Amino acid sequence: MTTILNVLSVLGGLAMFLYGMALMSEGLQKSAGDRLRAFMAKMTSNAFKRVLTGTVVTCLVQSSSATTIMVVSFVNAGLLTLGNAIGVIMGANIGTTLTAWITSLGFSGNIALFAVPMMAFGYLMHCSKKSALKNVGQFLMGFAVMYVGLTFMKDCANAILGEYQTGMMSFFGSINGFGFGSILLFLVAGAVLTIVLQASSATMAITMLLAASGLIDFKLAVAMVLGENIGTTITANIAAAVANTSAKRAARAHTIFNIVGVIWVLIVFGPIVKLISYIMVGLGFQDPVYASGQLAAIAEGVVEGNPETIELYKNSLLYGIAMLHTLFNVTNTLVLIWFTPLIEKAVVWLVKEPKGETEVFRLKYISGGPLSTAELSLQEAKQELIHFAEISRKGFGYMREAINEIDPDKFDALNDKLIKYEEISDRIEYEIASYLNEVSSNEISQEAANEIKAMYKIIGEMESLGDSGEAIGRILKRKNVHGKVFDKSILDRLNKMMDLVQKAYDVMIENLKQDNLRDISNAENCEYNINECRNHLREEHIVNIESNSYNYLTGVYFMDVLSELEKIGDFLINVSQAVVGKYEYEN
Repeated sequence: MTTILNVLSVLGGLAMFLYGMALMSEGLQKSAGDRLRAFMAKMTSNAFKRVLTGTVVTCLVQSSSATTIMVVSFVNAGLLTLGNAIGVIMGANIGTTLTAWITSLGFSGNIALFAVPMMAFGYLMHCSKKSALKNVGQFLMGFAVMYVGLTFMKDCANAILGEYQTGMMSFFGSINGFGFGSILLFLVAGAVLTIVLQASSATMAITMLLAASGLIDFKLAVAMVLGENIGTTITANIAAAVANTSAKRAARAHTIFNIVGVIWVLIVFGPIVKLISYIMVGLGFQDPVYASGQLAAIAEGVVEGNPETIELYKNSLLYGIAMLHTLFNVTNTLVLIWFTPLIEKAVVWLVKEPKGETEVFRLKYISGGPLSTAELSLQEAKQELIHFAEISRKGFGYMREAINEIDPDKFDALNDKLIKYEEISDRIEYEIASYLNEVSSNEISQEAANEIKAMYKIIGEMESLGDSGEAIGRILKRKNVHGKVFDKSILDRLNKMMDLVQKAYDVMIENLKQDNLRDISNAENCEYNINECRNHLREEHIVNIESNSYNYLTGVYFMDVLSELEKIGDFLINVSQAVVGKYEYEN
């Protein structure tokens, strides 16, 4: 019974560790908020900045998976290119090494003594009405829970070890007798365990627990750490499963990067272990290989050890594991950063772009901070606005298909695209606005200031186009849930309206491309035709309802879609008005 309770306590400790890590990460992400997002999007102009960005963000959120998922979502939205994303992912691998050091300190010290008071302070801060204090409080509580869980794991595992020491030593000894095969076996075990737990930090904690208990030696612990680096890539691949091709490629790049790193370390495994031993001895610690052997001998009762000596051996072993993790990820990044173009080509070859769909959702013209002059920066921004408008027009094409689609499965796929395009619109608006903020923070002319005002208006209107697309998707989904169908007569009316809206889209983009535009009669004519068509269709609708030409609820959905299409027309004319509005500001 005692054993069962201890096993359950180990599992409970692991759950507390994972939950604490999640709380801590969430608290930090909430505290940083959009600043992290802006930092990541901005700091990608060169290889060094990309790696630094990934390192810093991962150190802050304490999760390489969180950083990688963030990167995948940015690539999916087109805010990061594939090449830039690979650099950030490499930096994330460096940032995650901090977790290994934190975990090693948790095992080697009695940080849990401070955990309970920290929990108290964290709870008091979490009760604050100020969001900043609440988030810091959440971070502190997460930190405390994590180390309490780590302590439970350590204490209960030691209790189990004391009861079944002989059997466990015999088991691990039996799988430790295959030479290099044992190294590969534990590498696979580390990868599989990380995939199951979905957290390399948890697997790292388990690895250190096994090593500190004398159950596995330093070399096998190193193998498990290498396996963890492969297993942790599964999270990004899962996140990318429903994303676009570029996002899938970013996730595969993470996998290739880590697998290639593990392969070259395995080739020079012996020298790497000796290097770690040399570094640890140079820092005043015991050789971790020797320390792990002594801990195993003490666990087997072959030699005696006093508490001070055992603690010294454990610290040397645990810090050696953390040092290996750091050395591997830093060296792997320094080596493979030069092969980023090759990795990019590899994932492009591995992950083919779907036929009939060219996914170009990234910012094409804004790649960093403002240029040397406001005029040049605004020219970049103008090109990005045109690109934004073209993406929006493509989203309208999917909206049109969704309205005309009868097959439920095909409609669901189209509706997913509408949702994705709305997210893309939100993020592109944010990125362009952030760029304009940077430009306007410098000394600029009145003409440039007027142009920036117009651009703020334009991106707001184009973001609203994405909102309308998603809104139409929701209307159509409700229609399908209630079993209502648009017959040919309704579809003909809607297609007539959409033809006019399509024309308005083309005119909007045409006007955006013009220099010194003053006459927007083309856009005004489009708006007039859209409004006239709406009024005509409304009158027809009343007649059709009175004559029972179609179901009343079907008519409601018809009018809701019509209303959203008319809104889209308003947003489109507003863009053209904003373009000429900058000249009104001047006057």
